[in-house]
Amino acid sequence: MNEPARPPLFGRSVQRIHCLGVGGMGVAPLASYLAQLGFTVSGEDDALTDDVRALLGRAGVMLGPRPAECDLVAYSSAIAPTHPAFRAAAARGLPLVRRGELLAEVVKSRRLVAVCGSHGKTTTTAMLVTALRRAGFPAGWIMGGLFADDTPVAATGAGDWVVAEIDESDGTIEHFSPEITVAVNLDWDHPDHYHQRADLEATFAALFGRTRRLTLVNAACAASVRLAPAAATFGGPAGATYASRIESESGGKQVLALGGKFPLASAVVGTRGEFNAANATAALAAAACMGAALVPEALADFPGVRRRQAPLPDSGGLTVIEDYAHHPAEIRALLASLRGRLAGRARLVVIFQPHRHTRTAQFRGEFAAALAAADRVHLLEVYAAGEALVPGGTTSDLRAEFHRLDRAVAVEHHRTDEALFSALDRDVRAADLIAFVGAGDIDRKARGWLAARAARWDGFVAAAQRQLRPETRLRREEPLATKTTMRVGGAARLYAEPASVADLQALLRAAKVHGVPIFMLGRGSNLVVPDEGVDGLVISLAHESWAAFEPRPDGRIWAGAGLRLKNLCGLATKAGLAGFEFLEGIPGNVGGALRMNAGAMGGWMFDVVEEVQVMTYDGEVHLMPKAAMHVDYRHCAELHHAIALGALLRPAAQAEAEAVSRQIDVYRRKRQESQPREPSAGCIFKNPPGHSAGRLIDQSGLKGERVGDAEVSRIHANFIINRGAATGADVLELVRRVRARVRQAKGVDLEPEVLLYGRQWQDVL
Repeated sequence: MNEPARPPLFGRSVQRIHCLGVGGMGVAPLASYLAQLGFTVSGEDDALTDDVRALLGRAGVMLGPRPAECDLVAYSSAIAPTHPAFRAAAARGLPLVRRGELLAEVVKSRRLVAVCGSHGKTTTTAMLVTALRRAGFPAGWIMGGLFADDTPVAATGAGDWVVAEIDESDGTIEHFSPEITVAVNLDWDHPDHYHQRADLEATFAALFGRTRRLTLVNAACAASVRLAPAAATFGGPAGATYASRIESESGGKQVLALGGKFPLASAVVGTRGEFNAANATAALAAAACMGAALVPEALADFPGVRRRQAPLPDSGGLTVIEDYAHHPAEIRALLASLRGRLAGRARLVVIFQPHRHTRTAQFRGEFAAALAAADRVHLLEVYAAGEALVPGGTTSDLRAEFHRLDRAVAVEHHRTDEALFSALDRDVRAADLIAFVGAGDIDRKARGWLAARAARWDGFVAAAQRQLRPETRLRREEPLATKTTMRVGGAARLYAEPASVADLQALLRAAKVHGVPIFMLGRGSNLVVPDEGVDGLVISLAHESWAAFEPRPDGRIWAGAGLRLKNLCGLATKAGLAGFEFLEGIPGNVGGALRMNAGAMGGWMFDVVEEVQVMTYDGEVHLMPKAAMHVDYRHCAELHHAIALGALLRPAAQAEAEAVSRQIDVYRRKRQESQPREPSAGCIFKNPPGHSAGRLIDQSGLKGERVGDAEVSRIHANFIINRGAATGADVLELVRRVRARVRQAKGVDLEPEVLLYGRQWQDVL
């Protein structure tokens, strides 16, 4: 069969079609398909996105109000009869048809594979299209969403077959008589149209009865199996006609083991999760029934569908996804899948926009129960989609349902975008997994918030650079792994190396004005950077101006905060000053040693300190004597919310340089014999009172324990080393594993000594 010719529609000759609501994912792909058939297609929408505008332009769909110049008007279910364009078309006596009616009419002469059901229709349709294209099978298609890549949303194809997602929401499903029907699952939804569950089930039973050749239903959906007892089944159970199970998952892919009537033993799918495994099984089963020659890699390069667990790019180090879920069952499945991806992240934060007042009223209790799987929930106003308000169908009504749950959930209700953006800026942490969920315009809100965040960083950079000298470095998205001794972790949203006290003050003041968190970075020797990086301004005193070593006439030394401890020891040795030898092997600088009261070989940093010059985060400079500072094991209280600029140090004694050098050599050999040489962050855990953390870990059988390329050192068990390609997640998981094993074996809770940079340990332990 050649490319289909332009068919008559509804028994009449039609050339020009005007589409109301052309920006929606029901109408836009259909408009593209109609244009490819040779119709002259135009359309209008009050809220066109740039992506949809572009795809319509590529298809040759003209945009703008043109109902007077057409033969037929098609409209989406979101268009009310009171819409001005609808009323104008009716006044002119033009035929007005619903989108679903027009779709059924335009495909009735072809062998239709109809993908239907409550959840996963678009993804399953996209997977089926992907598998058919990989097989070179000449089918046409009409999607109900956008592919994540540049795959067209519609194509006429060159054969008899056409694949389309059909929608039950407005009752137009009754106009379809498919060759093959694929029912992904059935849940009661659209209570505005189906007042009882039985009404919905009757509609699908009738569709299954009109299906000419084969109905495929989900073996895990009891309602589908009951309504279509003679249907072929797909899914996990071994008894399914087309059976599958997840064999393995890695990266962003999964391998399915196939059984039953499948001609393949396995298939690679370019996405993960049980829900997507079911969708993939349905798509592969439908392709096999159509006669396509499947290969194991048919879905290996599946690009995904926008707004279906789709990561948002340019998220400034945050992990942000958007998803179209708008029914309680979809939200339960989505949040369960996201929980599986957390892998030590602090929290799952969900921003939910209810869709339609009728759905909110009907399912508000189930919505609250499903959303309770999140750690924090931000509720937006209902996206009405043209509906009038109904009792019990507001976001305030949904919010009240959370009080009836067995568990407490942090919930906020925001009536404006500004209120939402402000709350997220205040609430979100760099480690969080943030999900924008809903079927309305929440995707625009997600992008709006990210754009506002980016503008805040840009505003900070612009404001700060006007006050900084050229010697000061200020950069965006600076990688931090290479600036640490562990060699893991992500980037800093902002990174600065001030060249002077004045420039440091300017950075701190700009950060305060723009609400940007501040993090100090020394030599990176006692910290772990998470893979998602640090959401704030990281300041390093790495400029040479901070590395002063100034002997005083009275024998004391002024040491700048940026001076490396190794250099401090070397310069003191040349000057014949003893007492600093214990610091030589610590891979840090003076500022970090002061903050952490660094110690080794029985000595501590504050043993040699007389006073410290401190700058508060407000930019004020103070000189603090040691006696006024609160110092204990690995801690200096005053420097947790202030910055050490330098310190006045007193040597233990004058000594011959050669004698000092010999003592340094003794310490160096001892360190080399007792500590690993691979990249590490030093001792991971504090020594509990009366115990050695390293000995407890060793006695728990953990030496050599490994997660990825992170390993408990075989030389010193209190070190986690990087074997070459460790990630921050590897290190954090190994820390958790070590703590759990020591608690189980020894009854001792180990507390981390290293810093978790930009985060709090209690969020991940």
